[in-house]
Amino acid sequence: MVVERRSIASFAEELRSSGKKIVFTNGCFDILHRGHAEYLAEARSLGDALIVAVNSDSSVKRLKGEGRPVNTEDDRAFMINALKPVDAVVIFSEDTPYEVISEIVPDVLVKGGDWKEEDIVGYDIVKKNGGLVKSLKFVDSYSTTSIINKISSAEQKQ
Repeated sequence: MVVERRSIASFAEELRSSGKKIVFTNGCFDILHRGHAEYLAEARSLGDALIVAVNSDSSVKRLKGEGRPVNTEDDRAFMINALKPVDAVVIFSEDTPYEVISEIVPDVLVKGGDWKEEDIVGYDIVKKNGGLVKSLKFVDSYSTTSIINKISSAEQKQ
């Protein structure tokens, strides 16, 4: 389900009070691909419920530049929510998910790539509350930018 930002803390509390271990991750998820699906499945395997925070359109534009996002925040949230491992999606407009993490206080905080644990946004919140912070490996050969470049290259050849 897509949860309104104002309701995410109470949603997380409902999960927690029913004994669920909450896993959290975030991203732009502009053009959904296999790497995203594998990453989210691995994240979900670390707990009982996976909450995914999706950057708003304005946030993506600030982070990725003009021409992004390709898909609207509502469409990106819908697609992430449709994936089997995902229990809830929330849209956030800040450049980082720090505020959302402070509202949810997940048991497990996950990020993709070669991040050092202590460099992951929200590390301090999760660690202070006895949680786990984990960097999952990206699936090689899959990225939204490479998909956009491939499409652009194909269009230029026509």
